[in-house]
Amino acid sequence: MGPATEREVATVASWVMTVVHPITRAWITTGGTGAQNYDEFADDAEITAIIEANPHSALGIEMPHRAPESLGKTFGDALPDAVTRLAEAKADGSYTPAEQVVVLYRITAPGEEPAYGIFAMVDTDQISTRADEPGLVIRNEDVFIAKVRERVALAEALGHLLSPVLLLQTGRGDELHAALARATDAAGAPAATDTDQTGRTHAIWLLGPGPEQDELTALAGGGELVVADGNHRSLAAQTGGFRRFLAVVTTPASVAIQPYNRLVSELPTTPDELLDRLRAAGAQITATDGPVQVPATGGSVVLQLPGQAYDVTLPHTGANRLENLDHALVERLLLREALGLDPGDKRITYVGGDYPASWLTGEVEAGRAELAILIAPVTVDDFVAVNLAREKMPRKSTWFTPKARGGLVVAELPDPA
Repeated sequence: MGPATEREVATVASWVMTVVHPITRAWITTGGTGAQNYDEFADDAEITAIIEANPHSALGIEMPHRAPESLGKTFGDALPDAVTRLAEAKADGSYTPAEQVVVLYRITAPGEEPAYGIFAMVDTDQISTRADEPGLVIRNEDVFIAKVRERVALAEALGHLLSPVLLLQTGRGDELHAALARATDAAGAPAATDTDQTGRTHAIWLLGPGPEQDELTALAGGGELVVADGNHRSLAAQTGGFRRFLAVVTTPASVAIQPYNRLVSELPTTPDELLDRLRAAGAQITATDGPVQVPATGGSVVLQLPGQAYDVTLPHTGANRLENLDHALVERLLLREALGLDPGDKRITYVGGDYPASWLTGEVEAGRAELAILIAPVTVDDFVAVNLAREKMPRKSTWFTPKARGGLVVAELPDPA
């Protein structure tokens, strides 16, 4: 055999230096544990109903205080219940152990192109939130620190991670997509499948040590990784001092950005006063008739107030592209200035793209909310531009689909040193 070529040497070096790694000890679902992630719900009662219908759902572990038998407890008080539920799930065969594996992941649905990803562990010290902070993992949104603390407390109590951070491979995404498609096509029957609430089928395959695992982890870690979903979970890994966090590394061809809307349960002012304050700030407001829809493109938002909807064009008062995004204008001009609400106020619910406009307006019409704010989805160009500049998106502004399913792959945290 002749001397190694420069390309071969570079490839080996990239495998050794990759920031994406096998899961040292994983617990793989045998079926029935898959769940939406804890932050995908606009109504906590939905979580309780799902757990009641399927006690094996990982939601009972991720959101222990919402499980039927734990209602009335605080999140912290319910943590021992979460520990018990995970132990029972491992004991009754709902999960089976595996070591030094990555997990191939494919999501399919009729009429959609397959989405691909790989469950693996990613180095926490690679998280970067500023242009002067080195690292290949870009976290891009402001967060609610109380939610971060809950995620840390859960991981510390369980010693396991159940819900992955979704990372978008921006450098070698096309190569990774093709490699994952080939690998899943050749992998035979999946280790498990799970159907989500939208009808999508989630399938997983285990891949142990060897050249194929090395190649896929190198591709998965071969360029900047943008947090598409899981900003709180990634910050929890930093806050908790976890060396690595559980992730699904996916590809640009596998995802789309949907709207992320808002509900305000109680207005601190009258609807007329709200509209007057917006007009005074330079907004153009037009009353609308007919079924309310989420705007298809940016530039204006829709406000549904009791009995009337309005198209509202907010003035571009920001200094740059990021500050003039619709989500940033809503947070600054509408929530903070016109309503006097901090974005973390409990009266504000952030509602992802799985909920249609009719559901949002229905909440206002039924009196369960006093305002719905419908906002066009962020464009991929804006999302990428903000991330490459290491700036932060407004909180809860990007709803990526399809979502990585929680509870399919559980990563055991190593004992503290």
